[in-house]
Amino acid sequence: MQPCTIAPHTTDSRDLTGLIVTEGVRHAGKRLFRKGDRITAEHLPAIAELERPIHAVRLDPDDVHEDDAARRLAALAGAPDLTRRGPVQSRINLVAAQKGLLRIDAEAVIAINTLDGPAVFTLPDRLPVLPGKVLAGVKITPVAIPNATLVEAERYAQSRPEPIVQVKPFLPLTVGVLTTEQMAEKVRARFQAAVRAKMGWFGGTILRFEEVASEPTAIAAAIRTQIADGARLILAGGSNTIDPLDPTLLALPQIDASIVRYGAPVHPGSMFWLAYTADGNVPVFNLSSCSMYSKATVADLVLPWIFAGEQVTLDAIAAIGFGGLLERDMGWRFPAYDVESVDEPDD
Repeated sequence: MQPCTIAPHTTDSRDLTGLIVTEGVRHAGKRLFRKGDRITAEHLPAIAELERPIHAVRLDPDDVHEDDAARRLAALAGAPDLTRRGPVQSRINLVAAQKGLLRIDAEAVIAINTLDGPAVFTLPDRLPVLPGKVLAGVKITPVAIPNATLVEAERYAQSRPEPIVQVKPFLPLTVGVLTTEQMAEKVRARFQAAVRAKMGWFGGTILRFEEVASEPTAIAAAIRTQIADGARLILAGGSNTIDPLDPTLLALPQIDASIVRYGAPVHPGSMFWLAYTADGNVPVFNLSSCSMYSKATVADLVLPWIFAGEQVTLDAIAAIGFGGLLERDMGWRFPAYDVESVDEPDD
């Protein structure tokens, strides 16, 4: 890439056409060039009238213009099913085409951003997203970049086990719900409506709501029966995490379920536990009242992972502690249960 300055009143088309302008230029009150624009024969009359010089570059044979470079970065960074919009001012946005769980390969983003020129910028990992949500943007900093740099980024991306930016669709899980506490009719109706609404947002269906005696053997039998009837997620209401003699917790060994974590490093919602059946296929976790009536608890962080088919590990729950103060301004981290799609502009 060879920098050059176009003198005022220049008219030699042999020297001008094909150059890339590196600054914004106005003429007669209107925009003549944006950064990155290529000079064509149509621009020559206006350039001949300019009273000021223009900064530009001439590309070397192996240089890739910023728009073409952005297209290649978008192709290497995003899963094939993402929508690509742009380039606008050399930036291409990767946009969700379906509802699901956003997964970002942070290590890959950092590796590509250490190369000279490329820029990949994304939303945080593991957000529930809707169709139309802008997930990431890609561009290069200069107006052109050596092809070898893009080839290096492409080879690196191809070596990764998963796309750098992807949306894992939610699975239509069948959900079994059991409770051990007695609820008044109005409270029961509200609880069931809230559970149906949240599970339905993910595409899940309720197998049944079942009220069970607060006794370990009865709870274990109910869980086994619900799983045999097709439940692939069990929600347990009425459990007391801080009570070591809580009947639901005592029922877990009877179904050969293993606890992943007692409690979660968040507030609100720290009174949370998660277990998996022996085969690892069915997660079981407790629901407190606030978990159903609020959009900002640990349950609302974990549910998208489960519905996306991910195995929730101890490390994943432990990592929730970064950002675990779930205050009102953390609302962007949670499912938008009352929305099915968005239409975000390209800023």
